[in-house]
Parts: sequence; structure tokens; C-alpha cells
Amino acid sequence: MAKEKKVFVCANCGYQSSSYLGKCPQCNSWGTIEEKILSSSASTTKKTILQTTTPQPISKIQYSESHRLDVKDTELNRVLGGGLVTGSVVLIGGEPGIGKSTLLLQIALNCNDKKVLYVSGEESLEQIKLRQMRMQISSENCFVLASTDVDSVINTAKELQPQMIIIDSIQTMTTQEVDSFAGSITQVRTCGDKLIDCAKQNNIPILLVGHITKEGSLAGPKILEHMVDTVLQFEGDKNYGYRILRSIKNRFGSTNELGIYEMTSFGLTCVDNPSKVLLSQREEQLSGVSICAALEGRRTLLIETQALVSPTYYSSPQRISNGFDIRRLNMLLAVLEKKAGVKVSNKDVFLNIAGGLKVNDTSMDLSVLSSIISSHQDISVNDKYCFAAEVGLSGEIRPVPYIDRRMNEAQAMGFERIFLSKYNKDNLLEKYNIKPIFIASVNDLIEELIK
Repeated sequence: MAKEKKVFVCANCGYQSSSYLGKCPQCNSWGTIEEKILSSSASTTKKTILQTTTPQPISKIQYSESHRLDVKDTELNRVLGGGLVTGSVVLIGGEPGIGKSTLLLQIALNCNDKKVLYVSGEESLEQIKLRQMRMQISSENCFVLASTDVDSVINTAKELQPQMIIIDSIQTMTTQEVDSFAGSITQVRTCGDKLIDCAKQNNIPILLVGHITKEGSLAGPKILEHMVDTVLQFEGDKNYGYRILRSIKNRFGSTNELGIYEMTSFGLTCVDNPSKVLLSQREEQLSGVSICAALEGRRTLLIETQALVSPTYYSSPQRISNGFDIRRLNMLLAVLEKKAGVKVSNKDVFLNIAGGLKVNDTSMDLSVLSSIISSHQDISVNDKYCFAAEVGLSGEIRPVPYIDRRMNEAQAMGFERIFLSKYNKDNLLEKYNIKPIFIASVNDLIEELIK
């Protein structure tokens, strides 16, 4: 009879203890320690494919350029750094219903020159066929398997010899070697180990779908993100048609890349010129609207910032932001009131980034302030103006990098003036048709806007 052993495991980070703890000492989470029963009969497999027996001088190690597969998706190729590296494991996370399964099935169908194994642990074959019919894409090299047994999946892959494997999702995979339910920390970690070994030994790239928690982080043990080669985040607002694919971790490329998709009735389509799509076409000038030349990765996006400032009817004014950090918005409002004398402490402020995007570029500061000032004074910002600068706590306008990229994009979209920090004056490498307006403080911005 197999001997049982009790262990207490943190459901958040995977920390193990021999006794119960109220607070996990590794991730500092309360109430996440759960009791697990391990069987000594369960075999433990260790990865040996990447291990060597003797140390070697780094000068003697032979290097070969990694071969990349074209996944027939320009946005995913860009985020991955030029394609999918053979033998790599990519983890894609996102909210339920955001389009993860649609994206991966679309990739499997578009790669009709490669044999692809699509494994679904959440949907039946009929459901996958229905999605394929809606996409109106067909492929003879896409093989679909409905299974949750990771050992069966690996055996099928050895027989089929595919050039790419897609697992939807890693939380549904199980193995008989572990005595726990699907989605548990032990199951996810063990199944992840097996799939990574399969990818490295057979030189087959594997795409994994990962669920996320209510806090927005990837579900399961944190060690899973360390084990895989690339971690991507698929995000967006379900009320809008646009989706963003971000790179959180990439061992074979940059983590600053960004892919933009549009959800249609036929699936996801790549957005080649996001600035043209994100800018709204309006015939009259409205107050509270300005354009920012933001940089996401190596892509320059012209993003519309919308603000509404109105008298409050509550004891404390509301501060609501969609797509922009609410803490940074509060900081900018404090700078505006302290350094420029614009009283907003008794007003509600609502901020929205058009298109449902979430932007982290600090160059949005100047555009956000321009929209707030425009709404507060009820004056419109010229629709041929755009902004790109950071605002400091003392009210100074700070410079941002890659000004030439921002000016090129703004010029291509027909803008006539761009507001920059005066410290960017020496960074311009060439002359442009668009006229730069250099300002030093928030007061200079207000003077330019109310002319």
C-alpha cells in the first residue's frame, strides 16, 4: 500500500510547508495554504534535457541561431521577436472570453503549410468545428484532439510529429502521476514540466493557454511563468472591438513589443495602422479631447484622450479613469491645482482613453492635462495639435525619448503642431513639416491652449 504524506501548499505561489500556516511566508498571502496528500508511489520526473555533466568554458560553447517559424500573423510575429522559436514554450494569458482560443485556432488554421496539433481540454470537437466555420478558414494540416491527459497528448505528438502544438488550456491538463484535481498547483507544475520536456526533446514549439485570477495575474503556481520561455498577455475591453497582445517575458526577443487586433464576426484581424483606427473622425471640435503621440514598444500610436470636468454633487469629488493609471491622474490634478492655480478639488474628473486601450507611456501626461484644461475651461483643442511630454511634480515639462518616431507618425497622420518639452529641442535629428512647440511648464501649456 502506498504511503501517504501530508503537505501544506500555498494556492497562490506554490510554497510548501510541513504544517499549516495562516500567512504564506513567500508571497505574504493570507488564507491560501491548503492541505495536500502526496503518495510515495507517484514517480517524480526531473528535467534532464538542459543539463550537462561537466562545466565548459563559455568561449568553447558552440552557438547556432534559433530557427523561427512564421505563424502567418504579423502582430504575433512582432511580439515574439520575428516568429515562434522552435522548441520554445509560450504561455498566453487573458480574461475569459477575450479571444485566446480564437487567436490560437486562427493561427493553427492559417499555418496550412505546417502540421499543427490543437489540443482542447475545455471544448468538444463540435464546438471547435463551429468556430472554424465562423472564421471561414480551412486547413488539412490542422489536427484537433479533445483530451485532458497530458501523457496521451505527448504520445499523440510523438506519433503525429507536428511542427507546432497548441494546448487550451494548461489548467485542464492532468497526469496520473499526481493525486490531485485538475488545475491544482501540483498538476499544473507537473504537466508543465512534461510539456516543456516534450518541446525541448522534439524541438517542437508549444503554445499554452493560461487562465487568470480575479486580480488579473496568471492562475496556478508562479513557477510556471519562470519555466516557460515566453509569457504573453492578451487584454482588451469586451465592449470594444480592439485587443492588445503584450509581451511580459521573452527569452528570445524584446518585452517592449505590442500587437493590436480587431475582433470581428470572422475572428481576429491584425491592425496594421492603429493610429488611423484609434483616432475618431469628428466634424466639429469638442472640448476635453486631445491627441497624444505615445510609444508602445517600437510602435508609435496616436491615441485620443478624453476628459470631462464637472461640478461635484458629492462630499468628495469623483476621480474615474479608464485606460490610464488613476494614481497618476490624481498626481497630475494635484500639480495642476498647486502649480497652475486651476481649481479642480471641488470638481468630478472623468478620463477615458479612446478605443479601450491601457497605456503606460509617461508621454500621456501632457495630453491628459490638455484634455482636463480644455474641459475645465470649455475650450476646444485644435484637432491638428498633438502632445508628447511628461509632467513633473514641480510643474515642469520633462522630455520623453524617441521624439523623431513620434513626430514622423504625427506628420504622416496630418498633424501640424506637436507640443514637446523644451529639453527635446537638441534631440531633433532632422527638420519636419510638423512644427514643434517647446514648453517648459504647465503654465506655458495653459497659455498656448487659451490663445
